[in-house]
Amino acid sequence: MKIRCWGARGSIPVSGPEYLRYGGDTACVEIRSKNDEILILDAGTGVRALGCELARQNRHSLTLLFSHYHWDHIQGLPFFKPLYNPKTELRLGGSRGAQRDLKRVLARALRPPFFPVPLVKVPATVSVLAFKDETLQVDSLRVRRIAASHPNGCAGFRIEEDGRSIVYLTDNELSLRHRGGLGYAEYVAFCQGADLLIHDTEYTPEEYSQRRGWGHSHYAEAALLAREAGVKTLGLFHHNQERTDEAQDKLLECCRGLLSSPGDPACLALFQGFSLDLSG
Repeated sequence: MKIRCWGARGSIPVSGPEYLRYGGDTACVEIRSKNDEILILDAGTGVRALGCELARQNRHSLTLLFSHYHWDHIQGLPFFKPLYNPKTELRLGGSRGAQRDLKRVLARALRPPFFPVPLVKVPATVSVLAFKDETLQVDSLRVRRIAASHPNGCAGFRIEEDGRSIVYLTDNELSLRHRGGLGYAEYVAFCQGADLLIHDTEYTPEEYSQRRGWGHSHYAEAALLAREAGVKTLGLFHHNQERTDEAQDKLLECCRGLLSSPGDPACLALFQGFSLDLSG
């Protein structure tokens, strides 16, 4: 199982010399199975570059799971090249109720006057997947779904293959249970023993005190979750749109300071171009 990050920013894409190392594109993570099948998590602006790469590779069989449908997680989809190739078979999935609502929700964004090409007219074959008992199989990847704590609903995913696992919990407010969300202990259980936990760390504790209820966590909460779940590595994600490279370095250093005891998880901050091979 291989992972690559195409976008780690939250809320809105940003650009400028102060954002070069972590990148300015919004959420998009690519996972490849041992058989090189492709699973994509979210279609933020990072999915545009991924789509260009997949077009160069002539890849036509794709699975795309949405954590939720806020702009920063769908706004790259209209510019995803495989969507305009009639050879593409694109399977979509998402949070609970997605089988019924997903195409309808996306069609509201991909239509005039917001975008000139309606979703129903794209050349690709687009279908919607159904989770069975919160589980989905994508080639050799077993995907488990959990409800995240975020306004308007959200889903997290655990992807497992050959005993290795990645948990993707973006847009998850650990200290406040939004409607449809779960309790802290349930997130600890879901993340238990993961090789990599990618978790929302948009805020510092000081920033969070002014933004409670906005649907995001601070790094200290995520660090505690990673420790109590016994994960191997915590990956900071959904970086605030105003967090410069220098400021993100400082946030990462603070988080590592909280995870400095023997046996604690390693800690890193995802960036565009980050890759990890969990094979073998």
